[in-house]
Amino acid sequence: MSDYGWHEEAKKMWNDKASFWHSNSREMWDEGSRKTIVPFFEQFVPIGSTVLDLGCGDGYGSYKLWHRGYDVTGVDLSNEMITLCHHRMNDEMDQLMFEQADMLDLPFKHDTFDSLIAINSLEWTEVPAKAFDEISRVIKPGGYLLFGILGPTAGPRAHSYNRIYGEDVICNTMMPWEFEKLATEQGYSIIGSEGVYKQGVDKSHLGRLSQELKQSLSFMWLFMLQKQ
Repeated sequence: MSDYGWHEEAKKMWNDKASFWHSNSREMWDEGSRKTIVPFFEQFVPIGSTVLDLGCGDGYGSYKLWHRGYDVTGVDLSNEMITLCHHRMNDEMDQLMFEQADMLDLPFKHDTFDSLIAINSLEWTEVPAKAFDEISRVIKPGGYLLFGILGPTAGPRAHSYNRIYGEDVICNTMMPWEFEKLATEQGYSIIGSEGVYKQGVDKSHLGRLSQELKQSLSFMWLFMLQKQ
């Protein structure tokens, strides 16, 4: 690693983008690229489970999980995002908590949570393998981990473009098939997966393609893992 303050720069960027994200998050979770995430999560994780929402943004995804009956703790690198999370809460949300923290140093004991949801957050770490180790530490044996990894067609990948010029960037270029390899090398079972695509993709054609080709067309790929 270089001396570049990757995570500090990422924190600054997401602090700056907090208001923009907040103005769009509800649409993304209800109608857009994140609308299938909660239904996919519910296929594997029992209602009432404790959930760590890692990279929770303004907390709307955490709220949706809480509303479905999960005990949710949201964590984000950006303190501005966490402020927005707290604005969303009311007195009835006694099982919905938020905390500012870096996923490389989570403020939780070993084996704290039954499950994890981390949507487009691992990509904003300098060394995803180190973040994966820390994430794994706080999940109970037998627990479920849902990761959403940006596909090749995802707009946020523009944040890594300046690496072409040798400049420091804060978006990792890890692809879905690379995450899949990382997860299996770490001893995890992938028990479910599905793709999220832009509107221009004709899904009727996808059935003829290999998994790798499907992932190459994706905006995001969802992986459900289970900890042994």
